[in-house]
Amino acid sequence: MKKIIIPIFTLFLLIASGCKKEFFDINENPNSPTAESITPQLILPRSLHAVASRMATSYDYSAGWTGYWARSGTYGPSAEVESYNITTSFQTDEFSGWYDILADVDLMEKKGVASKQTFYVGAAKVLKSIGFMYLVDQYNNVPYKSAFNINENILPKYDKGQDIYNDLLLQLDAAAKIFAAVDKVADPSITTADVMFGGNLTKWRKLVNSQRLKLLLRQSQVFGATVPAAEIAKITADGSGFLGAGETASVNPGYSKLVDRQNPFWDTYKTSALDAIADDYNRANNYVLNKMKGTGDIRYQYFFSTADVPLSGNIYYGYNYGENVPNSAPKAVNSSNVAGPGLAKSATQAQWVFTSVESLFLQAEAIQRGWLAGVGKTAFRNAVIESFTWLGVTEANAALNYLDQSPTNATVDYDTATDKAKFIVMQKYLSLVGVNNFEAYVDYRRLGVPTDLPLSMSSSRASNVIPVRLLYPQAEYNYNAANVGAEGTISAQTSTVFWDK
Repeated sequence: MKKIIIPIFTLFLLIASGCKKEFFDINENPNSPTAESITPQLILPRSLHAVASRMATSYDYSAGWTGYWARSGTYGPSAEVESYNITTSFQTDEFSGWYDILADVDLMEKKGVASKQTFYVGAAKVLKSIGFMYLVDQYNNVPYKSAFNINENILPKYDKGQDIYNDLLLQLDAAAKIFAAVDKVADPSITTADVMFGGNLTKWRKLVNSQRLKLLLRQSQVFGATVPAAEIAKITADGSGFLGAGETASVNPGYSKLVDRQNPFWDTYKTSALDAIADDYNRANNYVLNKMKGTGDIRYQYFFSTADVPLSGNIYYGYNYGENVPNSAPKAVNSSNVAGPGLAKSATQAQWVFTSVESLFLQAEAIQRGWLAGVGKTAFRNAVIESFTWLGVTEANAALNYLDQSPTNATVDYDTATDKAKFIVMQKYLSLVGVNNFEAYVDYRRLGVPTDLPLSMSSSRASNVIPVRLLYPQAEYNYNAANVGAEGTISAQTSTVFWDK
């Protein structure tokens, strides 16, 4: 699909070429897709795959900044990302890539409205809430209301991040009502087009509620001691609950061990369809690896793989983020890759979008904050246990053995934690290594967790700290200068997103 924000010259060429074809050509290719032939049923599987793929494979930078991953000894320093001195050319695909996906989703929503196929309207609202959340969480203010109306807004204005979040919650309210009223019998295509839940409307409603809760908890520092009671009441009134144990939202349009058809995480970090090593760059970060080893947390053996060629019996070997690794140091083959057996299970596995683990941790934090009913300690323990289960940890009673170390292990000692919300989020951090790298970056900015996260060892870091946001891509300054210019001078070191207090 074409980019949302098209340079004027490029748009002129598109229009000119379109006119030329209409004027001179007398033949039409019957196999060429037309706007009329694109249906919501065709768009949904592609969009679900695209969202899942981006969420799972596009956030290496977050994994590095937050202590999950580090550069292997096979590579030299990566100056920009490791110095935190990012520019307008850093991660530009985060902006254009999400808008590409959201353009398809917006088209699906419009098609669903026109054809009265409301299920696809609801699904579009959910996917938009995810995509725009990622955009706001990285850039703060972004084009929203005028993002897709190219005919009237070729240079879209920017909306405030807070306003976008507010509207996303309204869109999710509408999606919940839509799914509650959908008649699957009237549209049997839903079951096959929905490559995430197979048309299970209850699970869609649980995903809506889980996404609502995530948007609200992003704003925990904005709300402060005030409970967002009205929004919580809407979730409670829906009656469907949240994604629970064993209820991960995951996508599988038919992944197979073929080129361009493998599971995205496997294909990016494990092996190619031709059995070549997919990733020699990303390796275990010593920060999280040593933290887990030091607290009896065996999940590192599931987040990371053993070294292909261990040196001196060191089968789990990591690196420090940003360090200048000497030539004599172990290389990629001697270190632990990031596609451990708990994450990369097969080339055909479903790709997670919203895991049961993350959902349970969100619920635990909300309970601890008094937003939801329940017992904080019980919810916390259930979330940790679900992490072990989700990873496929085979050691008997591993989760309980880990949890029941308290009070000798402060990492799991719920009772003595002074700030129990941050305590829960720290365990969430330890449970999402490689699963949701971006969530760790959000929570670090939101709550400063982990509190002991080391900064990059890069010799070019100077006084820089972990960036609080990304910079708008240079293309915006080139082609949408007035609107992006209205955002003022942006600093990746000091210009926080609206929920970062």
